Amino acid sequence: MKFLGIIFDFNGVLLWDRPLQELVWCQFAEQEMGITLTREVMAAHVHGRNNQHTLEYLTGSNLEDDRLKQLSDQKETIYRNLCLAKGDKFKLSPGAEEVLDELATRRIPRTIATASGKENLDFFFENLHLDQWFDRQCIVYDDGSRPGKPSPDIYLQAAQVLGLNPSDCVVVEDALSGIQSAQSAGIGYIIALGSNDEHARFTGLDGVDQVVNNLGNLDLKNLFY
Repeated sequence: MKFLGIIFDFNGVLLWDRPLQELVWCQFAEQEMGITLTREVMAAHVHGRNNQHTLEYLTGSNLEDDRLKQLSDQKETIYRNLCLAKGDKFKLSPGAEEVLDELATRRIPRTIATASGKENLDFFFENLHLDQWFDRQCIVYDDGSRPGKPSPDIYLQAAQVLGLNPSDCVVVEDALSGIQSAQSAGIGYIIALGSNDEHARFTGLDGVDQVVNNLGNLDLKNLFY
């Protein structure tokens, strides 16, 4: 079966920032809440999750909008500064530019479905020049209007902005919550991206059709044309 469009998660897929995100969240949780984050907590409550979920998990309470924004802005400012401090190493993941170039050349519908908020999305567009490959107005991000992953809403909306049925779309994800979200949305083909150490875990997950090490391993011809 050939598919008609592709939806990328961003953090951990188009941008390999997992170690940086873990560093920021660990420092933030320790300094602000006195909490030490374990690998299990990271997998369940950080990766693929929006800030509201993670912060409410860490504080153990439903946060008022002002407090949620304060904590979120504090954490994301640290994150963006660390991204910029990487200099030339702050770039898209291996194989991403080549894949995006081919998708653009062949005019295959594509978008991003990310748990990032508007400020980070604007930051990524400005510094990583995403407008070469994506229509900013078609990006689905955390604007507070829908439940975050693992709810299906974000991928249902991403398919909608592409004008496609979810079953006609491919999704590339790196997080358990994102894979669950795509599966619940009825996405036609789910690709999990992770290191060799993660392959066995991803291969055993319901809904995962393929596991790759990087975006350069995507077989676009087999998927789309």
